[in-house]
Amino acid sequence: MASPTATASADTRAKPRLSFWQIWNMSFGFLGIQFGFALQNANVSRIFETLGGTEIALYWLAAPLTGMLVQPIIGYMSDRTWSPKWGRRRPYFMVGAILASLALLVMPNVTALWMAVGMLWIMDSSINISMEPFRALVGDLLPSEQRTTGFAAQTFFIGVGAVVASSLPWMFTNWFGISNTAPAGQIPLSVKYAFYIGGAVFLAAVLWTVFNTKEYPPDNLEEFEEEKRRTAGFWNGIRESFAGIFNMPKTMVQLAVVQFFSWLALFSMWIYTTPAVTSHIYHTTDTTSKLYNEGADWVGICFAVYNGVSAIAALLLPAVARATSRRFTHLLCLVAGGLGLISIVFIQDPNMLLLSMVGVGIAWASILSVPYAMLAGALPANKMGYYMGVFNFFIVLPQIVAGLILGFFTKNVFHGEAVYTLVLGGCSMIIAGLLTLRVNDDDDIRLPAAGPVALEGAGYDAPVETDPRL
Repeated sequence: MASPTATASADTRAKPRLSFWQIWNMSFGFLGIQFGFALQNANVSRIFETLGGTEIALYWLAAPLTGMLVQPIIGYMSDRTWSPKWGRRRPYFMVGAILASLALLVMPNVTALWMAVGMLWIMDSSINISMEPFRALVGDLLPSEQRTTGFAAQTFFIGVGAVVASSLPWMFTNWFGISNTAPAGQIPLSVKYAFYIGGAVFLAAVLWTVFNTKEYPPDNLEEFEEEKRRTAGFWNGIRESFAGIFNMPKTMVQLAVVQFFSWLALFSMWIYTTPAVTSHIYHTTDTTSKLYNEGADWVGICFAVYNGVSAIAALLLPAVARATSRRFTHLLCLVAGGLGLISIVFIQDPNMLLLSMVGVGIAWASILSVPYAMLAGALPANKMGYYMGVFNFFIVLPQIVAGLILGFFTKNVFHGEAVYTLVLGGCSMIIAGLLTLRVNDDDDIRLPAAGPVALEGAGYDAPVETDPRL
């Protein structure tokens, strides 16, 4: 396996700055991807409970296990793909979007718990096929000083998509009078319609990026083809993908630990917010009751709020990072998120949950952008997709840990009080913030952040050097 410092690169030329609209188009697909993830995160635990599931954290293991396999392999394959018409990453965007959209249409129509777990596996795999190359695309196309902006733009679309998707069941019930309750073992119509809309938006948004973004060809196509032949083969891809965890650059190792604790906190929130809110604040565990479903709908609104906050915070992160550093920015954001999760234990008024979600949203904006901006500068260009896929291990591993231990803690340590699992997640997020200070960010660009200057440094309103390859 080549060293992380390998010099054979798919693109050795200095990358030109891209315009606002070029960054917009290359990031727009994340609007659809987050429709899929937001519907999954806000409603799958509800579907499991509706179908009689009790080991919720364990059922969620289907998702990380597929992500651990899919993302590095897709990254490895996309690094070795080139089509003059479709580029390197865009074929995977399209295939994943088609499969994920179909899965979103099927998921709310399952009639048994085993079917729901299986559909989560299929849906998460498909979303990952689309998502992984989007991370690599920023490293492919943007110079180092625009990478924070590129990932922040993705985070903006993630926020917007999740605000709408998380709110859809509540909107259908409160705006259109569609029932949010159903007989035992059946999914409410409001949830079904939300998934149908999500499938359509997912496909449309990803296709926008596919048809409105151009990718750089390899500098030396003959060398590229030779390397592809030398490293071809599905099993070779699997072997190298998993071997990559032992050959990570130093910065990637340091960020991996930060990611582990950050995502352990996020998974505790996604898995246990619905049971925590319905039992701790709405004081019910009856999934057929109107009160339970009102609480579950309110969780969707809470998730919409934190994603809306993240969309706004994402626009500010490049300026804050340039005024301080990317490490310090990430620390502040994660501490805000950790305190937001911890505060839920003190809340009895559902409306006050929205304040907790402000902190979570700030953290979410940073988690989706700052680590990837730091990572991209530490990776060889010809292995950008591969290492971005390997980096996903440290999103997957904490979800596996969450699936294996959070149920035990909730039942045996917290005596069934899921809200304390959220407190545990908040503590984990604060630990992640402190660990950020240990990361070597050699690619960190520090520029004055004063109004328009900060935006220009971040890639907005700046003179753009046009690249003929785009």
